[in-house]
Amino acid sequence: MNTAATTTSDQHDHDLSHLLRSDGFQTWRREVTAIGGCAAPIHLTGSSRIYDRATGTVLAEREGEILAPCGNRRASVCPACSDRYASDAYHLIRSGMAGGKGVPDTAAVHPRLFVTLTAPSFGPVHTRRVTARGLVIPCRCGDKHHRDDPRVGCALDPDTHDYIGAVLWQAHSGVLWNRFAIRLRRLVAQVLGVRVREFRDHARLSYAKVAEYQRRGLVHFHAVVRLDGPEGPWTAPPAGITADALHSAIRDAAHDVSLTVGRPDGTPQALGWGTQVDIRPITSTTAAALENEDGEITDSALAAYVAKYATKGTGKSEATDRPIRDIAHLDHLDITPHHRRLIETAWELGSHKQYEDLNLRRWAHMLGFRGHFLTKSRAYSTTFGAIRGNRRTYRLGETLAALDTPAEPGSVLVVNDWTVVHIGHRNDAEREIALGIAERRREQRQTRNTDRTHLGRTS
Repeated sequence: MNTAATTTSDQHDHDLSHLLRSDGFQTWRREVTAIGGCAAPIHLTGSSRIYDRATGTVLAEREGEILAPCGNRRASVCPACSDRYASDAYHLIRSGMAGGKGVPDTAAVHPRLFVTLTAPSFGPVHTRRVTARGLVIPCRCGDKHHRDDPRVGCALDPDTHDYIGAVLWQAHSGVLWNRFAIRLRRLVAQVLGVRVREFRDHARLSYAKVAEYQRRGLVHFHAVVRLDGPEGPWTAPPAGITADALHSAIRDAAHDVSLTVGRPDGTPQALGWGTQVDIRPITSTTAAALENEDGEITDSALAAYVAKYATKGTGKSEATDRPIRDIAHLDHLDITPHHRRLIETAWELGSHKQYEDLNLRRWAHMLGFRGHFLTKSRAYSTTFGAIRGNRRTYRLGETLAALDTPAEPGSVLVVNDWTVVHIGHRNDAEREIALGIAERRREQRQTRNTDRTHLGRTS
């Protein structure tokens, strides 16, 4: 009998029972519901006041302790905040494809392509592939892997797998993307018959990209690429280039770019994109399926599809979502041997002076990837800051309406004075209830979305 497990279970049951019977449970539950069921809320103490800008009158005030959402984008850390991040990412990405949020609707008729750039191979890994009929194809190891088999993505031969090359590629993937973008502009300029330095006078390439970890621990980049006129989505793209020409330029740019870095032993390491480059057109229809009958991708579904990537962690195991302070801590994490080797390699390379600028020990938990998960060019669409600012303004308007005051959000001043007390729930019982609240809200959103989709199809 596992005495420790029994003791932990008994303590959890006691905490849950005590919480449900406590006098402050309903108040606590309302506060947690108000922040969406955050799994790791920030406890703040202090005050907040709303002033009328014209008169200086205090319209509302609050003192004491409040809860604020943690804001973590990873679903493995906080499902509630992850959902909110994904929603913001959806609007950011979709507005750049179909208009809205300050982007003109005419952006939807500009040449737009969905591009996936992959990492190269650093050695064979366990794979799970299926036929068109759904039959699992045997892996090179001879087994037919289950979808949840932890071996999928792991090196077939760890002793010969190039972990150093994999980490160096990961650490330089952002630089590789920048070189790809520069090369793409040059190729498009050639198609237009203009000099590279004159390209901005004729056209602009806008994009939004998301990094997604594969089971093998390396990122792929999924990007929406749009061709605009010189002033961005507000001006028509030049007539001399089509989506097909843009398609060819993207493929050539991905093939052309590379960079060379030194390995620890001084030998050169050439870094480039993998051979799998996927480029597909985007349509403006609002079909529920990701692809239509012609294999084209719809903007609504694509925005949700790409936003989902932004909330993922580093692979099958989510145990390394936080920085590692001591490599010995890996002994306490539930990670695959393959992911452990990637982390250990990043940590070891971080001790070399030649890689000092890469900060690999800081990013070892990310398997060497140092970039943001969602990035965009300036003219692609709105920003996270603008989306969140609009949400704050909307909520302030709701607060003012509840006060039955004629004041508008722009006519008041909100002064916050909060100090962090601690982060997280007091015990697993509180966290369990919060996760339940988040799950119910997710189900309600999915039901509403399903109903809207069904209504759109039948109307």
